[in-house]
Amino acid sequence: MISDDKASHLAHLALGAFKKSPHCRLAEDDGKVLREIKRVVTAELVLDAEIDKKVRAKLASYSRQIVEGSSEWDVMYRKTSEEEQKKRAKP
Repeated sequence: MISDDKASHLAHLALGAFKKSPHCRLAEDDGKVLREIKRVVTAELVLDAEIDKKVRAKLASYSRQIVEGSSEWDVMYRKTSEEEQKKRAKP
């Protein structure tokens, strides 16, 4: 998880990018947009942490130990993570 200050910094960077884009027009005031960006960033990071925890637990549950950092672990982690993300994807 990141700190509130880092989430706020990311929100300000995103808002700055949106405001510079000729393809983006904000319908709300900056404060409201910043709060929403920060909420989304925080929610995504929480979701990523939950998925990481679940994937690591699943890989640890295998009868044959897979060494973290090995190419096999990397492949299995990526595959299992993608499966978990698909399960949680919104329709």
